Amino acid sequence: MRYDLVIFDNDGILVDSEPLSNTILAAYLTELGHPTTYEDSLRDYMGAAVHRVHDLVLERSGQRLPEDFDVTFHARVFAAFERELEPVAGAVDVLEKLVAGGVPYCLASSGSHERIRVGHRRTGLDRWFGDERIFSSEDVGRGKPAPDLFLYAAERMGVAPEKCVVVEDSPLGVRAAVAAGMDVYGFTAMTPAERLSGATELFGDMGELADLLV
Repeated sequence: MRYDLVIFDNDGILVDSEPLSNTILAAYLTELGHPTTYEDSLRDYMGAAVHRVHDLVLERSGQRLPEDFDVTFHARVFAAFERELEPVAGAVDVLEKLVAGGVPYCLASSGSHERIRVGHRRTGLDRWFGDERIFSSEDVGRGKPAPDLFLYAAERMGVAPEKCVVVEDSPLGVRAAVAAGMDVYGFTAMTPAERLSGATELFGDMGELADLLV
């Protein structure tokens, strides 16, 4: 189906950041006395803004994370990005095909603008995403699974929600897209298909996605 706007999630869809960031998050929470495995981190926090980490830790333990938690966590993540981050295999091919086909696109990420930019500079994706194509949970009051971020991106890009498709790899992101009234294609490279059960379509590699979008 031809859409008027493709809205990409960033982490795990465009940049292969989920293994790095969730490994660091699990280790840091454990260091702070909140034992967390990598699998726990993927299950609980993948696709979410960092405030979800604070909320769940407080709910489960009754303890607040340190005031400098976000600063320390992001510093560790950004350092890892600068050393190791790569684009998701096939993501550039998809972007090239969208441009060739004249299909508008943008990204809407739970990550901060700084996190997005650090990752894009490292991977070379900054050439595909100017400021006018980047939307962050920082721009809205609520992150995923609330629909606010996707609705904001669609409004700023001048496209009705029902004319948009979202590309996501997290259950929280799929729920947000569905709540926004948008179709959503779920990427199953890291997330089992059954956890993305609300998606319009599922795909396992970026070659499939290009065929779905163009």
